[in-house]
Amino acid sequence: MTRSLLDSLMHSLRRLWTLDAFSYSLRMLIALGGVMAVGFWLDEMAVVIPLFLGVIASGLAETDDHWRGRLRALGMTLACFSIAAVSVELLFGMPLPFVIGLALATFAMPMLGAIDARYGAIARASLILAVYTMISLEQQHGDGQIAVLERSLPEWLREPGLGINLVQPLLLVVGASWYGLLSVVWCALFSRQPLKHSMATLYRELGRYLILKAQLFEPLRNVDQSARRLALAEQNGRVVVALNQTKEMVFRRLAGRRDTTKLDRYLRLYFIAQDLHERASSSHYPYGQLTDAFFHHDILFRCQRLLEQQGRACRGLGKALLMRQPFDASDSQQALEDLNASLVYLKQQQRPEWHHLMQALEALASNLRLIEGQIARLNDLEAVSNESDNSLLDRSPHGTRDMFERIRSHLTPRSPIFRHALRLTATLVAGYGVLLAVHPTQGYWILLTGLFVCRPSYGDTRRTLAQRILGTLIGLVAGWALISLFPAPTIQAGIAVVAGVLFFATRGSRYTLATAAITLMVLACFNQVGDGFDLIWPRLFDTLVGGLLAGLSVVLILPDWQGRKLYRQAGVSLKTSGRYLGEVLSQYRHGKRDDLAYRLARRNAHNADAAFSNLLATARKEPGHFRRDVEPGFGFLLHAHTVLGYLSALAAHRGELESTASASSGIETLLRHGERLSQQLTALGEQLEAGGEIAVTLDSEDEIAALEAEVEQVESTTGRLALSQLILVLRLLQPLESAGTQLIKASRAS
Repeated sequence: MTRSLLDSLMHSLRRLWTLDAFSYSLRMLIALGGVMAVGFWLDEMAVVIPLFLGVIASGLAETDDHWRGRLRALGMTLACFSIAAVSVELLFGMPLPFVIGLALATFAMPMLGAIDARYGAIARASLILAVYTMISLEQQHGDGQIAVLERSLPEWLREPGLGINLVQPLLLVVGASWYGLLSVVWCALFSRQPLKHSMATLYRELGRYLILKAQLFEPLRNVDQSARRLALAEQNGRVVVALNQTKEMVFRRLAGRRDTTKLDRYLRLYFIAQDLHERASSSHYPYGQLTDAFFHHDILFRCQRLLEQQGRACRGLGKALLMRQPFDASDSQQALEDLNASLVYLKQQQRPEWHHLMQALEALASNLRLIEGQIARLNDLEAVSNESDNSLLDRSPHGTRDMFERIRSHLTPRSPIFRHALRLTATLVAGYGVLLAVHPTQGYWILLTGLFVCRPSYGDTRRTLAQRILGTLIGLVAGWALISLFPAPTIQAGIAVVAGVLFFATRGSRYTLATAAITLMVLACFNQVGDGFDLIWPRLFDTLVGGLLAGLSVVLILPDWQGRKLYRQAGVSLKTSGRYLGEVLSQYRHGKRDDLAYRLARRNAHNADAAFSNLLATARKEPGHFRRDVEPGFGFLLHAHTVLGYLSALAAHRGELESTASASSGIETLLRHGERLSQQLTALGEQLEAGGEIAVTLDSEDEIAALEAEVEQVESTTGRLALSQLILVLRLLQPLESAGTQLIKASRAS
């Protein structure tokens, strides 16, 4: 009985360890619990608030990296935090210099995000810590709770000769240092755990994509296939995000390392996921026509079942990675055997009207077999060949000159980063103006609310504002109830620690709950050094004022309506698809090789498709007048994602042409028409991105007729398949042009 209970406990702990937020929350529990223990040990609970705020700011600045990179980032973070805290201390109480410094810092910090995501996270956290310093100073000046502590500190900290007191900046930076060092040690001990989580997430998202793709093969009539294809396009965006995140994680751990043996396994997993994504996103024929032709046969059901089983196998791999369990894909192997048997039966029918459809089915079955082969390789990664080009593109800044150039390129009102920096600056300056005019209690919470609520887009700002207000209300009510029910300081201290951990565990997924948790933490902490009930109404008032100012800034100052950008991103999507086709053709010309140039073109095409899908989702949240682009945007997304699927199918079968004279003839035909199509896609994308009249000559009907005639002369099965994919793309050029024209017209009307 005891052995069984122990096994159950270990299994539960192992499952907790697989949760992405668990290790993050555990670090926070150690950091915040340690701070609270120091407060009780010194009998100086006044130090807890600035130390807590320093820990939180350091946690917000944390980005993924190996321990050496995280140590370097920690040094930069502490330097920025020190400058921010000392600057606030120096200018506090001098309105004019303070507002000038606030405006300059607020504008500069978001602009640093143009350099790199890590710089952006550090800059944002530094701005948050600056506001935390204001809150701590206001609390100190209001009740003098740190006077006892100050008497025990050296004179140079209390009065260093500049007319300022360094106690608050010191405590904030000490709190940040404590969590930062804990994070570095944690990263050194569990260096590959974040990579495992990221890889598991990637295969889970890929599994969901395969399962959604399987629904397109469901042999049912009168089904809204457009809705299913839209859901598939949106899921494709999530897969692309997971691919990009995993790639960056792998690259950071490979950078500067001579021995990469321990990371080779994850690199192979990443490249297999890339190949699975390309094959899974490929489309070999309009699925509606296949459904009509084979409605009374089980072939499409077999395809659907196999894709579903392959999707479950990918999801199972994600779980096996985290749980360190064996990976089993036997169900998908059986489904493949059933598909092969069904395909053999259909071939035996020898019906002439199925000739072209059978070619598509054979190509589809071949692609599914290759997917199954890749899934089988996941069982024995050591046997996977490492002869291909495994280099990854380094997108990090190279030197100071590159950093300044990246910032300079965004110093224009057309840049979303510039617009956001301007609106955020206006929000905080206006908040400081309200603070000076009204003199509200705990008024610096206005600035903190504005900083968190003001987001780059209207939809995100509106959602965050609603969640912030609701979360604040829930947190205040919960804080009032818990402080009343549990007046003991030790219990309230425990509540503060748990609430802080809950904030970090939920801030990325449940912002309302995260806001409630951080509000509860603030009330419990402040009640240790004063009366937390006095903070309830000021906190609510400041949240409403700060949220209102953020909302007005987003609407009135260089509003960045996403709907107006759809035609530009649509153009980028077509341009990258044209370049992707060019790289695919190069593979047919010179032979299959997954080199960096090919993988980059493929990833750029999928990134652009995902960016359009995300932009469309954001535009749907905007006011009605600015949503005119949404309906034509849906039409364009369907066509563009379908084109990308046809190109992916063309890419999936590269390297399969036979070395015969007829195959060479097919390649020449493919290259001639493919290069023309690549130019058409690129030209259409450039015209669409410019937003003017579309003047690209798209004589697709004549090209299709000519190409269909040439296809009949090609003897190679793979050659006919490749040329058929070009025909499918050509048939979508006119619909793409029409949808793009509607996007431009809708943008002008709004």
